[in-house]
Amino acid sequence: MKNLLYLLVFAFSVSVCQAQFRIAGKVTDAATGEALPFVSIYVKNTAIGTSTDMNGAFNIRLTTAPDSITASYVGYLPQTLAVKKGVATQVLDFRLGISAKQLQEVVIRPGENPAWPIMRQVIAHKKANDRRKLTAYSYEAYTKMQFDVDNLGQQKGKGVMGKAITSLVDSQLYLAGDDGKKMLPFFMSETLSDYYYNRDPRKYKELIKATKVTGIGLQDGSLVSQVIGSSYQDYNFYQNWVSVLQKNFVSPLADSWKASYTYELEDSLYLGDDWCYQLKVVQKRPQDLAFNGTIWIAASSYALRKIDVTVSKSANINFVQGIHLVQESQPVGENAWMPSKTNVSIKIVGLTRSRPGILATVSTSYREVVVNQPQRPAFFDKPVELLANAQNKQEDFWDAHRHDSLSIADQQVYATINAIKSTPKVAHFTNLVTVLATGYKKLGKVSWGPWPYTYAYNDVEGHRLQLGGKTNIDFSHNWELSGYAAYGTEDRQLKYAANARYIILSRKRWSEVGVHHSEDLEQVGLMSDKLESSPLFMALSRFGTLQRPFLIKESSAYLQRDVLRGITQRLTVRNRAFSPTYDFAYIKQAGEQPALEKAFTTTEVSFMTRVANNEVFVQNDNERISLGNGNWPVFMAKYTVGLNNTLGSTLEYQRLDLGLDQEFPMGQLGNAVYHLEAGKIFSPVPYPLLEVHTGNETPFYYDATYNLMNYFEFASDTYASLHYEQYFEGLLFNRLPLIKKLKWRVLATSNILYGSLSQQNKALLSPVGYAGTPQGSFKSLGSTPYVEVGYGVENIFRFLRVDAFHRLTYLDEPGTRKFGVKVSVQFKL
Repeated sequence: MKNLLYLLVFAFSVSVCQAQFRIAGKVTDAATGEALPFVSIYVKNTAIGTSTDMNGAFNIRLTTAPDSITASYVGYLPQTLAVKKGVATQVLDFRLGISAKQLQEVVIRPGENPAWPIMRQVIAHKKANDRRKLTAYSYEAYTKMQFDVDNLGQQKGKGVMGKAITSLVDSQLYLAGDDGKKMLPFFMSETLSDYYYNRDPRKYKELIKATKVTGIGLQDGSLVSQVIGSSYQDYNFYQNWVSVLQKNFVSPLADSWKASYTYELEDSLYLGDDWCYQLKVVQKRPQDLAFNGTIWIAASSYALRKIDVTVSKSANINFVQGIHLVQESQPVGENAWMPSKTNVSIKIVGLTRSRPGILATVSTSYREVVVNQPQRPAFFDKPVELLANAQNKQEDFWDAHRHDSLSIADQQVYATINAIKSTPKVAHFTNLVTVLATGYKKLGKVSWGPWPYTYAYNDVEGHRLQLGGKTNIDFSHNWELSGYAAYGTEDRQLKYAANARYIILSRKRWSEVGVHHSEDLEQVGLMSDKLESSPLFMALSRFGTLQRPFLIKESSAYLQRDVLRGITQRLTVRNRAFSPTYDFAYIKQAGEQPALEKAFTTTEVSFMTRVANNEVFVQNDNERISLGNGNWPVFMAKYTVGLNNTLGSTLEYQRLDLGLDQEFPMGQLGNAVYHLEAGKIFSPVPYPLLEVHTGNETPFYYDATYNLMNYFEFASDTYASLHYEQYFEGLLFNRLPLIKKLKWRVLATSNILYGSLSQQNKALLSPVGYAGTPQGSFKSLGSTPYVEVGYGVENIFRFLRVDAFHRLTYLDEPGTRKFGVKVSVQFKL
């Protein structure tokens, strides 16, 4: 490692020594003095160049001093300035004049805006020009990404990263940003991939052939390589809504174009071989998620030839100061148009003015377009596929296959990042962030964790200390072993769990088997499999007073397989022995006489099917992570059979659970999220096995609970529920003076629950425990549903969410909370 570091530093030093000339400056409009962002700055007849930032500033390093440099921008006359010989650092400021090709005179006459007839033709020809009309298409894409951090090390010695980096990198290696802020690259990637699309049924696939990733803070580039391909640069402005940073922006070509934008015909000119109308587009309301800039419409087909737009700083997006998007298109088969090049620049600001910000630039070019040659449906089983040798391509491969050659500046970026990320301080910081994000600390072939479970304190166990871990991919690409041991200082009992998981054969269609054995405390109402995806909530539930705790000894085995893309099935066999640690009893019919029983054992077989159309997964070591499935609903069905007299079981029952989730955009109304659940237990069972609806007595909001319901307040054997959230984004507050500057966002929630409890299950309830003490009970829902509604504000200080809830039914019982306020922390754009 030391020799590798020396080699990287040496390579970095050589590249620095070569860059002996630096030219900085600013580009402004000659008439207005306004700064011009994203102006091309280049040396004529070479591939050497850069572009201005959001404030019109630029900085370029050269190994030799040219005679001159040129600034060029659409709509302006290019300007060339001479470079002084023998001066290592100099400043050149450009003042660009309006192009003579533009209209010299604007005559305003009564009548229709001349841009409107053009836009009506654009809308009329949308279906004809939209690439989605094609039966299929494919292309090769080359994507390059670079992230630069600014405002770093402004105050010497402040911050872990600042200390680590400023101690290694000489000040002259920083790029000069706006207002004198330093900029330093910390991430660089290149990806070469083949992209395929089928229309009926709608499927897509990205086959990543080669990838090259380096960055400060990355321990493994394989996960990153799967999420930086061209599929995440798929901006189609023929859609009414264009997703950027997972925010839905109204397109300038939307069906409702006149409601969101004003248009102005500025010029007619050639772009390449296409005669185009040049239209200026401006959003009507500054806080809305919309674009400002210029579009070029091909006069022959009314297709979008080029778009050059920015997002206003006033748009209600957290941490983003500006977005600049440029896309050029070309005609393909059946007169449809497809992108030929896309460039996006995003300025991300820090939490405070003194914290570092990020400038992200992404460019994608497209070649070898093939249309109307659909692939077989099975070809799309894995939407994002990283080829086995994609990360091992040598430099001669990249030299031959890059769509554009690397500039000297790009080569310097690679050398800088590789040198910095190997320093011990940066490596320690990277490890810390990884532990906080994943819950695990990697120690060779074993990872310790998860850390949220390390310590808890409650009334049963006292101080609970837990040590756990799992093997990682360095141990095996197929096997994963995990477990933990915990000890309570009050009950003086050892709890433990052991798991083994094996990933079967190829990961193209994910299949795995696993076994589990554990002995630990659980709480009635918190034993649902639905809470497995909320480890932090479960960890916090072990603090304080445990609600009706049981010591459960469990053994299980499962088999899971993706039978088709988007369809996962799981078969589970589970045996559980329930031993209460409080005075519990239920009434069991023993012959003709009922009797009290204290403990019980179950053996159950369950079969689960989950359907998520077009869901995209990426793989991170031996785990896979869902990136969602667009706006499609996700359906789940699970059927469970409890077997009597099997492996010591004492109960027989059947249960069915159904679920439906979906998140979808609603245009100007923002985004909606709903979760539907329904279930039925067909046989009488002790109340720990009923559907005990999860209440929330904490001050924190959690979407899987009923926020004004007490713990163990309601239980059912037949139930149906709806959880609904409406995120209005900036719809309401964006229109209020002063308030709109805070960028708060309004939201609304509702929880509706129907449930019932059969007489057979009620007959099992005992008024006293096994030792004769009164046993706390719960209520069953009648014909009236449990209803709570809420409203709230998110994005307070960019991370805080506050919800107010009203409970509308079942208000008469003592201790019922009719109103409550919950808070939560979230980081959203």
